[in-house]
Amino acid sequence: RGIPREPGAHWTELGCQSCTCQGGRVLCDTMSCSVPCSHPLPAPAGGCCPTCTGCLHEGVARAEGDVFSPSDGNCTVCVCLAGNVSCLSPECPPGSCLSPSPADCCSCNPEKCNFRGHTYAHGARFSLDGDDCTTCVCQGGEVECSFTPCPMLDCPQHQRHLGPGQCCSTCRDPPAPAGCFLDDNGVEFPVGQIWSPGDPCELCICQADGSVSCQRTDCVETCPYPIRIPGQCCPDCSAGCTYMGRTFSNNETFPSALDPCLSCICLVR
Repeated sequence: RGIPREPGAHWTELGCQSCTCQGGRVLCDTMSCSVPCSHPLPAPAGGCCPTCTGCLHEGVARAEGDVFSPSDGNCTVCVCLAGNVSCLSPECPPGSCLSPSPADCCSCNPEKCNFRGHTYAHGARFSLDGDDCTTCVCQGGEVECSFTPCPMLDCPQHQRHLGPGQCCSTCRDPPAPAGCFLDDNGVEFPVGQIWSPGDPCELCICQADGSVSCQRTDCVETCPYPIRIPGQCCPDCSAGCTYMGRTFSNNETFPSALDPCLSCICLVR
C-alpha cells in the first residue's frame, strides 16, 4: 500500500487485521480477542476487541457498578461488575431489603453494609483499605470484593514487570540486539559489520536493530572481451582481453583461432 515495512514488523490494518512482514511478503489475519467477562460492551470506536469496562445486558449498555432491574421485572436486581452481570431475586425481610422496588414487590429500604468499621449505602463502590487493585460493592448488607481485571499480555513471562503501586503487569522493552545472528551457518556478526554472503557482487551489513540489509553491486564498465578475476564482482576491462579461452595483455597481437591468415590485437580503450 505504498508504505515500506521492515522484516519482522507488526501493525494493525483497518478491519482489525493483524499484519506482519515476513520474507518480503505481508501476512494478515483477523485479530483474536480474549474477553474475560460474560457481558462485554462492543468495541469502542477505532477499537477491535470488546471491553469489560461496563456491561451489555439485553441490548442496553450499563456502566461499571450500575444496579438495575431486568426488563421482565420480577423484583430481580442486577449489578454490572467488570463486564459480568450478577442478578439476585430479593427476599423481603421486615424493615430492610436488597434494593428499592415497586409497590407490588417489597416496601422497604435497602440494607446498608457495615464493613471494617465503615458504613456503606446500598450500591456503594469502594476500594479495600486504599488498595486500588480491589473493588468492593455493597449489595443489600453484603460486601462483595473482586480484583481489578488485567489485560492479556503478548510478551513472555521473563519480560513482564509489576511496578510499585501498579495492579497489573506490563511488558518490558526487549533488550537491544548485540549483533546479527544468521541461522543458516551459525555466524554472529557485530553491529556495523560488512560481509559478502558468498556472491562477490552482494554486500550485507548488520543493522543496529539486529536485522541484515544486503545490496547488489551494479557493474557499469563493459567491454566485449573483459578479463574476469576470481572473487571479483565486476569484469576488468583495463587489464587486457580474454579471447577464445586465452588471456592477452594490452597491445599484444596473436593469430585468430578461426582464420590463421588473420592477425588480432588486444586494445584496451
